[in-house]
Amino acid sequence: MTQTTFTDPAVMAELVAKMLWEIKAVHFNAAEPYKLSSGMRSPVYIDCRKLLSYPRVRSAVMDFAAATLMRNAGFEQFDCIAGGETAGIPFAALLADRLGLPMIYVRKAPKGHGRNAQIEGNMPEGSRVLVIEDLTTAGGSMFKFIEAVRAAGGIVDHGIALFFYGIFPEAEQRFEDGKVKLHYIATWRNVLAVAREQMLFDEKTLSEVEAFLDAPLDWSGRNGGVSSLG
Repeated sequence: MTQTTFTDPAVMAELVAKMLWEIKAVHFNAAEPYKLSSGMRSPVYIDCRKLLSYPRVRSAVMDFAAATLMRNAGFEQFDCIAGGETAGIPFAALLADRLGLPMIYVRKAPKGHGRNAQIEGNMPEGSRVLVIEDLTTAGGSMFKFIEAVRAAGGIVDHGIALFFYGIFPEAEQRFEDGKVKLHYIATWRNVLAVAREQMLFDEKTLSEVEAFLDAPLDWSGRNGGVSSLG
């Protein structure tokens, strides 16, 4: 049920970064960059869905998520937890259980038959809804879910991502403009810090990753990817 142990945010960020490395959910490869759906080239890649396959890691991360929300948002600020299709759904269920709250999930689009619902579950009009995703890059996908909840009569003032890229200025602007407070536990900076501390890669790779985090679109353009996001 509800977790009330408040670990220091910096410690939580470091521990989540270490967990992600331990379960091989993050990858660095500057020599053969990953191609993202946006067309960007990136020397880093993450799959937060792997957290679900490791019960001890999964439990700790959800404890951290609950503590982050209670510390930064409050204890009685939400009526419901909403997970975005698909990766956000299991994390919404886990967090709702931690906080003792109902859970719903949000489809990427109305299903096109039956009631043509985009929100699955019970969400009374005026419910204060927290939207959760496993990770957010610049906030675009999360806001699709937020807008769907708002259109269905829910109130969304907060969102949480277990992992936040933290490298795109437009992300902060999007959440500010959308009047949503984004909560998160760890970022790529935390992951890079652990990689340096544990000497997981050679200095050239670490320097290339740092260059990407400092100026991702410039790095992408130099490495065969898009240099602007449309």
